Amino acid sequence: QVQVVESGGGLVQPGGYLRLSCSASGNFFRLIRMGWYRQVPGRQRELVARISSDAPTDYADSVKGRFTISRDSAKNSVYLQMGSLKPEDTAAYYCKADAQLDPSSSGVYYGYWGQGTQVTVSS
Repeated sequence: QVQVVESGGGLVQPGGYLRLSCSASGNFFRLIRMGWYRQVPGRQRELVARISSDAPTDYADSVKGRFTISRDSAKNSVYLQMGSLKPEDTAAYYCKADAQLDPSSSGVYYGYWGQGTQVTVSS
């Protein structure tokens, strides 16, 4: 099994900064991709940013220029530096790790979600 744990959420004023962290642990061969998604009640979960070992970093248009995703492969961790936060960034933020479980199963991977961390942007 693969466990994914997020941290770093909280309450921040508009225009402020916040950094989210996510770590994956458990039994897997390697992590193919890690990313951040967010969800507000009544709406679908949406991609915020994701980073892969073999593809360009991908950002939602709404966060480009304000958020930066980074990865520490040695620690199986991914981070989301959020700046110029807006009230519409308020959501539960989820980390997802796509893992290849077995060295012989190239091209086959499974997605694992964390439990989420709440980000609230409000004055």
